[in-house]
Amino acid sequence: MKKLSILAIAFAAVAFAACGGKKTAPVSEEADSLKSFEQEQIEASIKMHFDSIASEIGKLKQFPIVQESNGKLELTKEEKQVKPDYLLNPNATEEVTTLAEKYRVLSALNVDRKIAELYEMPTEDYDKAISKLAADINDPSFKSIDNANTIFETTSQLYDAMNENKRINYFWQLASAALAEQLYVVSQNTDKFLSSFDDEAAGNVSFRIVLILDAVNRLSQYDPDIKPIAEALAPLDVLNATTVAELKTQMNEAKDKIAAARKAIIK
Repeated sequence: MKKLSILAIAFAAVAFAACGGKKTAPVSEEADSLKSFEQEQIEASIKMHFDSIASEIGKLKQFPIVQESNGKLELTKEEKQVKPDYLLNPNATEEVTTLAEKYRVLSALNVDRKIAELYEMPTEDYDKAISKLAADINDPSFKSIDNANTIFETTSQLYDAMNENKRINYFWQLASAALAEQLYVVSQNTDKFLSSFDDEAAGNVSFRIVLILDAVNRLSQYDPDIKPIAEALAPLDVLNATTVAELKTQMNEAKDKIAAARKAIIK
């Protein structure tokens, strides 16, 4: 697992969002009759998508900005000196009102807290904001994980719990926000985060992103709360690279689109 290093965090959203989910609120009786079959197909692909991405990233060589210290991987001293200035402010919790928005901001803050921790930045405000949102959401599924700060380390457990607790539609809120936030982070550091990619990994990750966008779009037919997310993410279908060079170019060219998607989803 050490080989995953920081890129596993940078693309945690990809694996997270690829976990799929059941659809709710069918738009018609005909759609409802097909829903069960579609759910089975999506659920059957959950582990395949997750394992595929984890396997691909696990093949990558270690990043130049990462070093091993006391048996664990961490950022180099030089990298830690350049603190990221693009992370979401924990005060973002004060601007959310709906339950869906709270899930999305919780997800984004979780991502950014992990990044802040890597750079040895203060995380107390993130901890407070995340704890408050988790309490406001009051999702019994969160009892399946150690705490709300471990969402991206326990996606399988959380998915199963949210499915059991009839909260699976909100799992997609978490996943979509994570995807937008992580792509935003990567877009700020394209050369750095893609430095260990080869063409095969670039193509596979791009393909998974396409699958996620398609899944979110299909889900919006059943869950109206997902529709604005699907619309926000739709422009990101330009990320369809087959080589590292293409992926870098596409990430750079889509930087404004990624920022707009992030802003639309994390209000």
